[in-house]
Amino acid sequence: MIKVALIAHDKKKIDLAMFVREWKDVFCKCELFCTKTTGSILKEKIGLETIRTFESGPYGGDLQIGAMIVSGEIDFVIFLRDPLTAQPHEPDVSALLRVCDVHNIPLATNLATSQAIVLEIQKKLNQ
Repeated sequence: MIKVALIAHDKKKIDLAMFVREWKDVFCKCELFCTKTTGSILKEKIGLETIRTFESGPYGGDLQIGAMIVSGEIDFVIFLRDPLTAQPHEPDVSALLRVCDVHNIPLATNLATSQAIVLEIQKKLNQ
């Protein structure tokens, strides 16, 4: 099963929820991992109950996901970041970018690259 991490800064959580709703047929076939608040929103708004959640970003959930990337347990990462008004308590995308680059894991930080990742996931699911 394809394993996807979904993370979003506060001002991007609704954008992520709308994106996941749009591609629900693909995400339903994946194993999903989220930070706590993002995962709660996706469960509530989209009805995805099989999301595995970690701590919230300020408590290290992004680091827990980073450890899974290092261990080879994540295939794709979507981290919708707020480049203009991210708050100090929000997860730092630079650490995940680094670990994804080191381990050659695709990471999207905006909706355009997120769509490219989902199209790739869809292609892999249909093989």
